[in-house]
Amino acid sequence: MEPSAAVASFGYHDVTDDPLSSGLQRPGALPFKLTGELFSRHLAAIAAGPCVPELIDEIDLGQPGRHVLLTFDDGGKSALRAGEELARRGWKGHFFVITNRVGQRPFLAAAEIRHLRSCGHVIGSHSHTHPNFFRELAPAQMVEEWRVSRDWLTQLLGEPCVAASVPGGDISALVLRSAGEAGMRYLFTSEPTVTPGRVAGCWILGRFVPKSSTPPRRVRELAQLRGWGSAMLLRRLKVGARVLLPALYRRYVRNRTAPDAAMSHRDAARSP
Repeated sequence: MEPSAAVASFGYHDVTDDPLSSGLQRPGALPFKLTGELFSRHLAAIAAGPCVPELIDEIDLGQPGRHVLLTFDDGGKSALRAGEELARRGWKGHFFVITNRVGQRPFLAAAEIRHLRSCGHVIGSHSHTHPNFFRELAPAQMVEEWRVSRDWLTQLLGEPCVAASVPGGDISALVLRSAGEAGMRYLFTSEPTVTPGRVAGCWILGRFVPKSSTPPRRVRELAQLRGWGSAMLLRRLKVGARVLLPALYRRYVRNRTAPDAAMSHRDAARSP
């Protein structure tokens, strides 16, 4: 059945007033770390819209309807704060975890992941190691990233892991297919579209990824399922630049994903 639902999904990362306290510590991650005050304003903007945030496994994507979903990538410590903010409104979200980072200081511990699940949130995979160029992995490596992460979360939570989000955002036909082949039922991308697709038995859902520079009025517009076309146009321009200038793009990504110097200095200062 062709999808009839329109799904406005938001892909947040860290919610923290101290960027060094949560999540990936690299230059490219900083623009996606929102302060608590800004995140609250984003939630207020979403609340002003017609749709209350839902969970993906509660939606029939084959039926007409308008929906809003909230997702959080990486599994940084601030996921607990984000979960608390949602709970104040009676909302639920989706938290996608880099499983080989679990237990590291800026990331969630296993017990904290179980706590989020006990609060009713969906826990999913953000791959096992978060490769910088996921779309350039061999197909078997893509599937293995999903399977290792999925199996780890399944064992931790005692239930199947059926949802995932693509690390880095760049996708290809092979990336989409790999999730289905690994047993995922839902895969979230960074393509800003409200129209779900289906590949290898897996639903593909786009997302708008807010930055610290994203004003609440823009979030309000998107939560009302307006303005997604312009967001997709901007995304396509960026993808086109990547295709036309692959060497420059790779250098850009390497620079943006290098360990954050400030983080390294702080860790060195704390070492005995």
